[in-house]
Parts: sequence; structure tokens; C-alpha cells
Amino acid sequence: MATNTTAITLATPHVTLHGIIAGQHGTVAQFRGIRYGRVPARFAPPVLATLESSVSSSSPSRDGGAGAAAETKDVDCTAYGPRCPQQPIDVGYLLRLPEDVELPREPEDEFECLNLDVSMPAAMVERKSLRLLPVMVWIHGGSQVMTFGSAASGICDPCKIVEDSVKQSKPIIVVTVQYRLNIFAFGDGKGARNLALKDQRLAIEWTKKHIADFGGDPENITIAGESAGAVYAHAHVVQNAPVKRAILMSGTLELSPPRPVSYEATIVAPMEAKLASIGTSLRTATAEQIIQALTETNMVSMWLQQSPDEPELSEWTRSGSVKSLLVGDVEYESILWRNGIEALTPQTIVDAFDLAGEHSGELRRAYGIMGSRATQTKTGALDFINDTRFSWPIQKLSRAWRAGGRAVYGYVVDQANPWQGSSRAHHAVDLVLLFGGLGLSFNPAAEAVADEMRRRWIAFVNGEAPWSADTTFAFGPHGDCRELDAGGLAARRRTVQLATLERVPAAQVGAVFGALAAGRVSLLN
Repeated sequence: MATNTTAITLATPHVTLHGIIAGQHGTVAQFRGIRYGRVPARFAPPVLATLESSVSSSSPSRDGGAGAAAETKDVDCTAYGPRCPQQPIDVGYLLRLPEDVELPREPEDEFECLNLDVSMPAAMVERKSLRLLPVMVWIHGGSQVMTFGSAASGICDPCKIVEDSVKQSKPIIVVTVQYRLNIFAFGDGKGARNLALKDQRLAIEWTKKHIADFGGDPENITIAGESAGAVYAHAHVVQNAPVKRAILMSGTLELSPPRPVSYEATIVAPMEAKLASIGTSLRTATAEQIIQALTETNMVSMWLQQSPDEPELSEWTRSGSVKSLLVGDVEYESILWRNGIEALTPQTIVDAFDLAGEHSGELRRAYGIMGSRATQTKTGALDFINDTRFSWPIQKLSRAWRAGGRAVYGYVVDQANPWQGSSRAHHAVDLVLLFGGLGLSFNPAAEAVADEMRRRWIAFVNGEAPWSADTTFAFGPHGDCRELDAGGLAARRRTVQLATLERVPAAQVGAVFGALAAGRVSLLN
């Protein structure tokens, strides 16, 4: 176990978890790699795990009552648990991390990846607080195929968030979740589907059941995620997960719309064919063989499936039990498609916009699509992708929730990458800012924005209004943070183009997006 450790004993069952003291000032206790679920077999639904199932050693102790003996089991929670097997991708590529920033190599295990980490104020271990604390359950992103920014990597280590919450006298507990990914979550079409969603729902149920033992309030949970993690978080909201608030960062269900099960053959068939060529199948192959097949078939992203037993996934504006929403985007989300769009000819882009039929001319004018101007046309295509998958869905969802009487707090992140400002405020840079796990003292402007983001997020998780619901909060650029009225937002986002999209049938917008973007997304941009 780690040298600087702490322990917490849970009342039911008699289990002592041994974690570590973390944070810059030792004010955070972390309990890592707690198993919340079991994977009985490949592609099987998860089963809720008991805390005893993670026992590393046990020793009997007396409970002091009526002379009866009670056994207290010890669980080592000082090391992060394994993640789901996945294709290796350089996370630092998109984040523009310097060469001297080395991310740890994370263990992988198909059947042991259903684990979570609890980060809490260290004072709560001794129950020095008389009230149960608000809880944020965090779901990482990664195109539903890989882990982009785990707590173990340091990128999304929530220590700084918890530490700041203590400083602000608004302490919170953060639960970070690992779950199945890629084909291990997608399934083979012969059994359960949407296994990642099922894993995460189990983690939420585990949190509801056990978080009070850590000093957390099971009735005061905020679900949060970024990119694919936000897609999942939104899905949990429409499926009426027992959460009070939601934070959707750079993603809604419209970023990766659930598809009918008839589409699953486009994933499963190539994988089965590739594995059959080496004498195995999705059910019998080793995890290593499956990852190799994913690489050779170029499966770089997946989606939720619109299965008959989950019809609510099509009802994207449902708010479920959630009372308030914090939602927003970064300025350059479409960086994920940059290389793919750059490889297209201007005429190919014009042809894609022609799929909008009678609205094609209006859309081309709105986004500056001109076959004779390559740079302008490719930039316009990226702007279109950015708007149709991020800004516009956020606008529609916010409008629907407000109409339903829910509180919605919108934001924009315009603070550029702290290491390479010319890369702009690109997709996932908000993770670097919010979590602060890599340190930003070298860039005072970025650090100022990061501090402000955490302050506002912590307020929201505590049930406070992080800013006026009538405004949009802007984080950056140049370290400046402020509330924007409608005119201020129009100066930062393409509100004229968004108004154009409102006039075009969704099916035609989707056809243009599909022609431009399908198969061209990559985290290596």
C-alpha cells in the first residue's frame, strides 16, 4: 500500500477501505479501483459487485457489542483499477502535451474494468462534517472506444476539484467511473446491447447504495461527462437515472445519435470476418486479437444502439428527475474532423451540401462553401460540423428544457490550449482546465480560467446558480471570464448560421453531415 494512506470503515458490510491522502495540501482522500460490478462473461450485462469482492486481505475484529465477533475485511484501494482493453492512442497528441509530460501506462482487463474511484475531503474520513456532501459522478469520453483522460492518467484526476471545494467551504465528493468500451461494450448482436450504458448505470446505483458511507448524499448526485461521456450522461438523464443535476461538456445525444440495431452489422460483420480469417470469433477470440481486429478494420468510433428495450433513447429532450443543467462547448470542437476534411476536394464538399436539396444554396452561403476556394470551403465544412454536432444541439436542448421549467446554465470555453495557443480552444481542452491535473502555473491566463471553471462547477454541484440563467458564461479568451448577453454570445458563436440550420429539415442537415464527416473523425488531429 502507499506510504501516505488513510482508511475508512463502512458500516454495512464491515469493510475497511485503505486509500491514499492526495492533493497538494493533503486535504483529499482517494479510494481507487473499487469494484462496482462484475462482468460474468463477454457481452453479458454487468452484475452489481459487493465490496467484499475486492478484498485483498481480511482480519477478524470485535465489534464490542454483546461479545459477538464481527469480521472486518480490508480492501486495498491505493491503486487505480484496470481500464477496458482498447487501441493505444496518444492522448497527448490532441491536447498538445509537451514531450516531457509522460502519462502512465494503464493496465487493461476485460473482466476487471468495472471499477471506480472516490475522491473526497480527507476530513470526511473522520466524519468531521455533520452533513452529507453533494456528489459528482464523472464519465470520461473517448469516442466510445477508448479512455480519453482517466483519473489514473492525471488528466482527469479530480483531486484539484475536491481540494478547491474544501477551500471554498463547499466540499463535494467526486466519483470517477471506468466502464466497457468499443466492441466489448457494443456487443456482437446476439445478446445485450449498450453495455457501457449498463455499466455506468450500475456505477450510479453503486454510488446511491454506498456513497453515504463516504459522507456523500445519495439524494444529491450530479452526473457529468465530456464528449462521449456527455453523450452517456445525457442518455442517463433521458433514462431517468436517479440524479439531481447534469453537466454536459461538449456533447449531447445528438453528437452521436443512437442508431437502429440494423446498423450494428456495419461494426459486427467486418469484425467477425477479420477474426474468422484467423480461426476465431468475437465470442472466442482473446482480448488482444479483438483489439488487433479493431485496428485492422479501422473502428475509430461507435454509437449507442436504439434497441427495442430502450425506446427513451429517442426522446432527447426528456429531463427525467434532473432539475438543472449546465451545458456548453469549446470554440473549436470540429478539430476532430480537421484532417479528414482537409483530405477532401472542394467539389466533394460542395456535393455534400447539395444533399440538402432546396436548402443547399442557403447552407452553402451561410458557411462560405465555394468550390473555387479550397481553404474557405474546408473551413466552412468544419464550421458546419461544429455547429450541427455541438452548438446547435446545445441550443435546442437548452430551449426545450427551459420551456419545461428546468434551470439551464449555458457556457462557452474560448481559452486557447495552454501549451500551443495557435491550436485554439479545441475539443477536450476544457478537461485540462477543469481538472488542472497537469498543472497550469506556467500559463497564468489558463490558470485563471481553470480556477474560475472549478469555482462555478463546484457551486453548481452544491445546488447553487453558477451564474444567471439568462446569460451565457464565457471562460476565456486571454484569462478573461464574464457573463455574456445575447449580443456577446453572437460575437463568439455563429448565431446567424444556427438560425439558418433551424430552417432546414433535420434529415437534410444530417445527410450533409454524414457525407462530410462519416469515417473522418480522429483523436489524432
